[in-house]
Amino acid sequence: MFRAGIITASDKGAAGEREDLSGPAIREMLEETGAYTVTRSVILPDDRQQLAATMAQWCDQGLVDIIFTTGGTGFSPRDWTPEATLDVCQRMVPGIPEAMRAMSMQITPRAMLSRSAAGIRERTLIVNLPGSPKAARESLGFILPALGHGLDILAGVAGECAR
Repeated sequence: MFRAGIITASDKGAAGEREDLSGPAIREMLEETGAYTVTRSVILPDDRQQLAATMAQWCDQGLVDIIFTTGGTGFSPRDWTPEATLDVCQRMVPGIPEAMRAMSMQITPRAMLSRSAAGIRERTLIVNLPGSPKAARESLGFILPALGHGLDILAGVAGECAR
């Protein structure tokens, strides 16, 4: 079972002015698979340093195998989630956000505006999902089938050989 963390980036959510719908949607999808348990979940303001510090702490302390962020991937002046992710990752995994954008482009041309990133710090994978519950579900549903193999490789329990 993979341990997952969810970070919702939202100024209004962190201030209690808006209900977080994306974080719970991600949790539900993960737990329905039976392969993931959400062990950490937090709503943080759209603050690059705070987002990066939380990601780094969870990774460095080995608290989770994968972190999903939701929110902060658009063009708003307060959208800093991809930059926070880049700040902490040691290796990037560009195929994940490329796949999400390619899939999402079949639904809406606005998908090209997503700035999502994905990368690895220590033995934890970090994936930026969109902030809307609908888009987060669509993106997660598309990538989820492949993530388990990647996490097994990251943990050293599977080989990298494609068959």
